[in-house]
Amino acid sequence: MSTKPKTYRSNGKLLLTAEYAVLDGAKALAVPTGYGQSLTVEANDTNIIYWQSYNELDKVWFECTLPFDEIATTARKSQSRNDIKERLVEILQAAKSLNPDFLSSNQGFNITTHQDFNRLWGLGTSSTLINNIANWANVDAYRLLKQTFGGSGYDIACAQNDNPISFQLQQHQHPFVEKVKFRPEFKQHLYFVYLNQKQNSRDGISSYKKLGKINADRIDQINSITDAMIVCKSLSEFESLMSTHESIISKLIQEVPIKTRLFSDFNGAVKSLGAWGGDFVLVASEDNPTSYFNAKGFEVVIAYDDMVL
Repeated sequence: MSTKPKTYRSNGKLLLTAEYAVLDGAKALAVPTGYGQSLTVEANDTNIIYWQSYNELDKVWFECTLPFDEIATTARKSQSRNDIKERLVEILQAAKSLNPDFLSSNQGFNITTHQDFNRLWGLGTSSTLINNIANWANVDAYRLLKQTFGGSGYDIACAQNDNPISFQLQQHQHPFVEKVKFRPEFKQHLYFVYLNQKQNSRDGISSYKKLGKINADRIDQINSITDAMIVCKSLSEFESLMSTHESIISKLIQEVPIKTRLFSDFNGAVKSLGAWGGDFVLVASEDNPTSYFNAKGFEVVIAYDDMVL
């Protein structure tokens, strides 16, 4: 038995285009972040998994013990009243269903996870965990995501890639993921601003699905914007693409664009990323917008190069 610890690491994610519509086959532009999460596995001399999760301040924010009978018993959910522990048990059960050899020896482990970003930021606490566990269990991360959190899987693609990507779902097969040369010449004018609240992607997806307003023309429009953004050469053109995209999604989900709602006096473009109403927005501005957003109570303003790999 090897006692040498093994560490897995996955990148965080941001979806720059095709939020919501990516679920219906629209082509999305996504970027992996320099922020991410690691998972270290070390065998111990027990038959129990000891789990500790550390936040960006290197403080434990979650810990539990996982007896193997809880993971092996798939007929019922964990009896724990801890929602995080229950979700963790479900992920490990799903991984075991995909690879029956996983955790088959009842060998205990000390598991530690470390994330280097605030987990309220929406950069992929769940997706980085899923990808790390998939690597540990030697299973397909997209299948593990489907059996647990669901979603398009673009976040898994970001977890696995160190370059900007285009991402597009395909029926009955893996998503089409392609590395793209998205290195805007004007990236020094791009920023990410945190809206001070975590958005639940699953709730946003559910609301979008109920509306059912997407059609082939809308998907084609979004695809064209994604392609245009990837090769865009000027800040003004990029701002125009951002605004057009916001208008399209606004009609799809019947919500007011974030700039209209909160930043109508801002001299630049503001685009929601992922589920609208929380997490980060993308900002394009000739001038550094930090003071503007700070004055409105939004203290987390991150330059493009400080966020994106």
